[in-house]
Amino acid sequence: MQPALSLIFLTILIGTGQGLFLALYANQIWSWLGFLDTPVSAMLQVLGSIVALLLLLAGLIASFFHLGHPERAWRAATRWRSSWLSREVIVLPLVILSVILYGLTWYPDSSPQSSASTSTLSLTLGTIGALLSITLFICTGMIYAGIRFLQEWSNALTIVNFTLLGAASGFTLAAVLATNNNVAHLQFFTLTAITVTLLGLITRGASLWHNRTLQHKSTPQTAIGIRHKRIFQLAQGAIGGSFNTREFFHGRNRIFMQRSRWLFIILTFVLPIILMLLALNTAGKSLLISAAICQFLGLFIERWYFFADAHHPQNLYYQNA
Repeated sequence: MQPALSLIFLTILIGTGQGLFLALYANQIWSWLGFLDTPVSAMLQVLGSIVALLLLLAGLIASFFHLGHPERAWRAATRWRSSWLSREVIVLPLVILSVILYGLTWYPDSSPQSSASTSTLSLTLGTIGALLSITLFICTGMIYAGIRFLQEWSNALTIVNFTLLGAASGFTLAAVLATNNNVAHLQFFTLTAITVTLLGLITRGASLWHNRTLQHKSTPQTAIGIRHKRIFQLAQGAIGGSFNTREFFHGRNRIFMQRSRWLFIILTFVLPIILMLLALNTAGKSLLISAAICQFLGLFIERWYFFADAHHPQNLYYQNA
């Protein structure tokens, strides 16, 4: 498929925003259960909520750039009974609202050690927001996993990877925001970011292996209804390009795809894990910032590769020509 920049930014930005919100909520729950010695910093929760909100809004804005008629965007929500895209359009504003309300519950308390960490209201809003965020991950993943004729996407790993990669980038960003706060909370974010990033590496590697070993159901024989074992295509029937050749194929060669694959594995998973492990011993803010930047760049390449790696059946005819 031909990757669209708007979709790449949309999925990365809202995924990181959701992951950051989940990190803030997880930090509160972990402290509420007594696993952290000090209460949650209200300033950290407010700052994190603002950053998560900005990321979600930026993703929402990016979504308009791949619409032919943005003024009709509201119609996307009308098919919620059958369309995962409609469900995503409905859930995303609810997640944004929950992030706003959650941040407001912490805002009145300006002290570094906030009593809001045990507030029933903040816990309730955090739980609702976390459930909505997970629902949004599922909706976004199902938009692609539900396309059955694109076999590279049509599996449960698509949803799992959207969730884990979003959570990994969110926890990494939370660690960056927590560098000026209590060391216990910084270690919680960093260790969780390392764990989730490692899980993401495993599941993304599994999806890459799945795609490399696929036996595609569509063949030249099924496309034209001829059972002969050997079929050769000499031309596509047109001299110039067309909508089909531009929109359903990325136009890159095999070597470019291989290098992109290894590059996003290194930038999204390997380097951030190494940098965060080093940061655990030194509590170095520069190391965590470098990890977050590497991961964002890696996610951009990973998401480009995700879209480009899907082989549309029509390319059996057009791609070869």
